[in-house]
Amino acid sequence: MQTKIAVIGLGYVGLPLSLQFARSGVTVVGLDIDPAKIACLLRGRSYIKHIEGAAVRREIKSGRFTASSDFSQIRKVRAVIICVPTPLNKNREPDISYILKTGEAIAPHLRKGTLIALESTTYPGTTDEDLRAVLEAGSGLKAGTDFHLAFSPEREDPGNPDSKVALIPKVVGGFTPACRDRAVELYGRAIKTVIAVSSCRAAEATKLLENIFRSVNIALVNELKMVYSAMGIDVWEVIAAAKTKPFGYMPFYPGPGLGGHCIPIDPFYLTWKAREYGQNTRFIELAGEVNSAMPEYVANRVAEALNSRRKSVKGSRVLIVGLAYKPDVDDPRESPTFRLLDLLQKRGAAVSYYDPYIPVIGPTREHMQWKGVRSVAWNRKTLAAFDLVLISTAHKAVNYHELGRWAKLVVDTRNAMAGLRVPKGRVWKA
Repeated sequence: MQTKIAVIGLGYVGLPLSLQFARSGVTVVGLDIDPAKIACLLRGRSYIKHIEGAAVRREIKSGRFTASSDFSQIRKVRAVIICVPTPLNKNREPDISYILKTGEAIAPHLRKGTLIALESTTYPGTTDEDLRAVLEAGSGLKAGTDFHLAFSPEREDPGNPDSKVALIPKVVGGFTPACRDRAVELYGRAIKTVIAVSSCRAAEATKLLENIFRSVNIALVNELKMVYSAMGIDVWEVIAAAKTKPFGYMPFYPGPGLGGHCIPIDPFYLTWKAREYGQNTRFIELAGEVNSAMPEYVANRVAEALNSRRKSVKGSRVLIVGLAYKPDVDDPRESPTFRLLDLLQKRGAAVSYYDPYIPVIGPTREHMQWKGVRSVAWNRKTLAAFDLVLISTAHKAVNYHELGRWAKLVVDTRNAMAGLRVPKGRVWKA
């Protein structure tokens, strides 16, 4: 009997996971509340840069993948995987409303024996407390007895060509040992390596540790960047030398701030939950302070660079290169570029952006004033008209040789101009 599953949320996590299961012979119905996404997929197109339309068309044609907004199809599947957003609210507290609303939508259609697996990053206890309560209340069934419940954190790395869904080890924790075993069996159909842990909470904590580790280490190099800059030392040179050590060191790189749906958000899920147990998370909070201060530091470096040309920020034309939160993706979520746009505009600059993957800014949760703003064209005349170009995201598609020739002044937060021949004093690091 062929396995059929549903994947709820067809974004940067749900869509590639759906296609991987389909490639592995599992029949997948992708569910999403966005009709535009459904229509796009049913036409065999992809709305995510690193996922080719051919991959969507192949699985649609095979009959192993389809997309729908009809949640009643959950009645026909053996497992449901939830891949919905988990942002922070305006008070920087966890917002698990998308998880709970999805649970409410699933519950009326939940049958005995079905596996529900959550992949959305969240605090320990979300799966076995909050999601379980919603599912049980709406279905009349009991987790661990009538249906299986598990947590398996997503580990997507968009923009990394070496990141393949099938090859990234999958951590799985269950509400009961039987729930865990069922989830291990399901993920084992599509993922080469599955790592079972003792509980949903252990799996939830695993994902938080991964991203807290990155947040803390990025904060460390961001702080060292400022310290070494004051000493006249290039932090990028120091990192390049340090990473030659074959043990005891792992390179992390500074930037203009944190972006994406994980690192700026996930650590604060644990900070919030830890208070319930009377615990302080000083490393996490300090790292958050350092990383959150980076856009202000970069804006000050922009002001210094302009001052070196006897210009003030007020009245200057500034172009920011890169709106996406990381190189070679089309995802602007939580991008520090938005903070830079706000800060420089507040100081009186006329600010524009260029991003080859984001031609127009769409709706965002916190920066709606930029909605509809379009990327400028990339040519000599356009770039030469700006007083300063600020590199926020270092896409490989950007021609930095041209930038070095055409721009009057460059502030580089990503070391993208390293090794290029440009006139002395034209490139500032930040």
